[in-house]
Amino acid sequence: MRTHRAFAALLAVGAALAASAARAETTALVGGTVHPVSGPPVPGATLLIVDGKIAAIGAGVAVPADARTVSLAGKHVYPGFLSADSVLGLTEIAAVGATNDYSEVGETNPNIRAEVGLNPDSDLIPVARVNGITSAHIIPRGGAVAGTSAVYRLDGWTYEDMTVRAPVGLHVRWPNMTVQRGGFNPPSDEDQKKVRDQAIESIRRAFDEGRAYVTARGAFGRAGVPRHDQDVKWDAMGRALRGEIPVFFHAQTLAQIRAALRFADEQKLERLVLVGGADSWRIAPELRARGVAVVTLSPAELPRRRDSTYDESYSLPARLQAAGVRYCIADGGGTDAAQNARNLPYSAAQAVGFGLTREQALRSITLSPAEILGVADRIGSLDAGKSADLVIADGDPLELRTRIEQVYIAGKPVSMESRHTRLFRKYDARPRGPKARPR
Repeated sequence: MRTHRAFAALLAVGAALAASAARAETTALVGGTVHPVSGPPVPGATLLIVDGKIAAIGAGVAVPADARTVSLAGKHVYPGFLSADSVLGLTEIAAVGATNDYSEVGETNPNIRAEVGLNPDSDLIPVARVNGITSAHIIPRGGAVAGTSAVYRLDGWTYEDMTVRAPVGLHVRWPNMTVQRGGFNPPSDEDQKKVRDQAIESIRRAFDEGRAYVTARGAFGRAGVPRHDQDVKWDAMGRALRGEIPVFFHAQTLAQIRAALRFADEQKLERLVLVGGADSWRIAPELRARGVAVVTLSPAELPRRRDSTYDESYSLPARLQAAGVRYCIADGGGTDAAQNARNLPYSAAQAVGFGLTREQALRSITLSPAEILGVADRIGSLDAGKSADLVIADGDPLELRTRIEQVYIAGKPVSMESRHTRLFRKYDARPRGPKARPR
């Protein structure tokens, strides 16, 4: 009898937990100025979050009785920022090889999946997150055909629950097309040309073999067609060859970009994205006609030619904007950039001084990268139905003096603690001499 009562109690507890889980979790952010990016700012708005998604935005939105209400009078709400070229979560300490998982050996690695190497416990993630970075596009680095990238949220326990989309695209690093004579003891012109030609041939061979494999597998089962075993290496390339995902060409100079476009025509690749694209403004009309988007790197780069203007890198986003080319601003993608991923909004701010409006700069790190990476239906702007990944600030987030007060990811407020805040508290509490600044 006692056993039956205990079992009934367990069932009652289970039913209560199930009912609690089924009940919608609702949060209302009330009274702030909401900057959707997809539309004009909404002052004095209520932003309603239900089960991690934005349910409504407006000045007259009714707040449900069971909602958790957060007053944001005098504050500003923005979409979370998306770092569009990153190894954040794939590296920890650049000088310690065991902490770096963004590069594989070999030149042809289409089967490498960036999201599998993600370290959810990286100390670099909270550092970026507390300054408004809520998502990152992580890209493998090894070889000419480097593998596929992924977009993930900067909060979660495993890569499966952090991943927003994977694969996003196949990444190809186009070799340098011109001879380099700078630096200490550079290789001979002939050796450099030989290396370049070998790299291009390696890329061409990879695409040809991948296409042959896709054709053979597609014909499998027909009369007279021999068996072709599955190969994960070429299976991964198949999605790009079929046009299901774009091919991202990492190319900076005009010669690289033109060579990559010729190769894309040769391979009949229609969905293309340029990463870097320092010289992309020189052929902007062609890129616009082709529908090729550009992921620009940090504007803080030196000019590439002696006759270039000093602001060539700073003005690149504005030139693309004026030419009607789709673009977004990233921070460079290397290990140093991952350690400083929090500075992404300030990279966008630098472009404001050279032709972009503040609205265009904000879009370049929110909705524009989301559109280019194929995740704009889920993140990138504050619209009903999208994930509630947002930033609450006391001013313009492109300004260094602005304080990010709270970050929400999937509708939940995340911890605003990081390695930086812990170190600040530690050393701020150290013993002080008579000449120390007052606390």
